Amino acid sequence: MSSRPSAPTVGRPTGTREIPTIRRKDGLGGALAFRNDQLRFLGAGLDRYGDIFRFRPLGIPIVMVNHPDYIRHILVEKGESYDKDAVLFRVVRPVLRQGLIANPDMELWRRQRRMMAPHFTPRTVGNFARNMTDETALMLQRWERRPGEVLDVTDEIGQLALRIVNRSLFSAEVGATAQAFERAFGTANAILGAFFRFPFPPLNVPTPRSRKLHRAIDEMDTFVSTFIRARLAEDTPASEDADLLTLLLHSVDEEDGKGMDLEQLHHEVLNICIGAYETTTNTLSWAFYLLARHPEVEAKLHAEVDAALGGRSVPSFEDLASLPYTRMVIDETLRIYSPAYQFMRRAREEDTVGGYRVPAHTNILVNSYFLHRHPDFWEEPERFVPERFTPEAIAARPKHVYTPFGAGHRICIGKHFALTELILVLATVARRYRLTLPDAATEVVPEALITLHPKGGIHLRLEERR
Repeated sequence: MSSRPSAPTVGRPTGTREIPTIRRKDGLGGALAFRNDQLRFLGAGLDRYGDIFRFRPLGIPIVMVNHPDYIRHILVEKGESYDKDAVLFRVVRPVLRQGLIANPDMELWRRQRRMMAPHFTPRTVGNFARNMTDETALMLQRWERRPGEVLDVTDEIGQLALRIVNRSLFSAEVGATAQAFERAFGTANAILGAFFRFPFPPLNVPTPRSRKLHRAIDEMDTFVSTFIRARLAEDTPASEDADLLTLLLHSVDEEDGKGMDLEQLHHEVLNICIGAYETTTNTLSWAFYLLARHPEVEAKLHAEVDAALGGRSVPSFEDLASLPYTRMVIDETLRIYSPAYQFMRRAREEDTVGGYRVPAHTNILVNSYFLHRHPDFWEEPERFVPERFTPEAIAARPKHVYTPFGAGHRICIGKHFALTELILVLATVARRYRLTLPDAATEVVPEALITLHPKGGIHLRLEERR
């Protein structure tokens, strides 16, 4: 059990209390401590104050919440009272703009969600499963010439993720342009992650950093607009087997009968590219790293994949039901190293959370790196144990103690696409190869950017299964 202060009941009828605040005299550090090591600073705050506390990097008030009752209240029970006009999303908005991920306009967000949601259901995602396995099989063919090599797994999976998303979005094969997109996003991720931790000077000040960021944004915009212009010139009709871009071009809002304008379409396509690329790249990189460190888990994964596929080398969408342990490996990886490890909301009005008064316009931070390690709900949380995600174990936990895709009405629209891709890619690779620790392996640590990235990347040795 936790030694942290206990969490009061949400919405209790007694008088409200003020949220504990980290102060300079507490010895936890201030803005510089948050800037230098965000995870250590937040962990120290949780250890000192429990599951809710306030801190002020450069005078910006932020409240961190780390209890499933609080998260259910904010994201589900009163989800309409909390929006995305919060500091973290203001930081990333220069890249994501009015796309679904960071859109603060709730009416515009609802309209976009209505139009896009039908294209991201489990049934429609099945139409793109072949893209996922085909591209993975092509990657494995290239790996045939590299047995025994130490691969930069993060780079390999990053290129694969971009090929999958581009084939699903644009029906296109990409090479050097995808690598340019990957580099541009990496640059933006690092700059914006540093700016969130220490938001000075403002990004609209023409510093070398801001100019570098805008060059990266321009590269990503060019990547997306090239495909959109080409598709508009083709005037491709929508059909059941159409790619996502065609489906979005022909989407119409059921309430006003209109589609997206080209600027909004550009924003949504860019959001999909970034979301699909980053989730797959980081999750699978961490998954292969964790499997390399836990051969007993890898053996169970191989046994399941072999049994499910029989004599086949590549799984299909229909095989997902036969790969429950593979899904557990993915879920446990997402618990330990969620790429979208933090998100924020802004209180639109005064509220009470856990008996604490939350003033209007408060920035609320949820950090799943800590939520997914909460000692009251996860036994030995640093251990890699896929069995935490058996149906019985899931039912025994509060639902909102596990939030790799968020929760409530703004849960990630790409959840089904991401999970399908992660399971199918992992199973395809596991059918033929093992990725093992190099002889001089060192522990990989997470780097807290806007997303949670393996610092220095994951490097593993490629071995054919015998």
